[in-house]
Amino acid sequence: MKEKTGHFQGEWRSNKDQILVNIPLISFLEDDKYIVFCPALDISGSGNSESEAEDSLNITLGEFFLYTTRKKTLTAELTKMGWTIKKSLRKPMVPPSMSRLLEDNDEFSRIFNELPYRKFDKSVEVPVC
Repeated sequence: MKEKTGHFQGEWRSNKDQILVNIPLISFLEDDKYIVFCPALDISGSGNSESEAEDSLNITLGEFFLYTTRKKTLTAELTKMGWTIKKSLRKPMVPPSMSRLLEDNDEFSRIFNELPYRKFDKSVEVPVC
């Protein structure tokens, strides 16, 4: 049985060329499709294999960060999703806790409680325009 506790940790660094984010992902199989879900950003990718699903998520992540950085809304969007934004250079943002995400997101709660899944972390670099 999977342990139902945990805490997400994220790191964000920004410079002229990139944003680097370390985010937790949940991979699971549903209706013969692989899904890779990022609960901290409430986005996902799907495919016929876990690798395809992760590639699909990478596209979605890239579009999310590209759009929000161009519109200068990244901080506002992350705050709406429960991230804590600090002015610290060492740890400028902290994603919402697992318990908060489970409480606030019915679909994530369903996945977490009803489906077999694999949790893993991924660092994502996104170019800044």
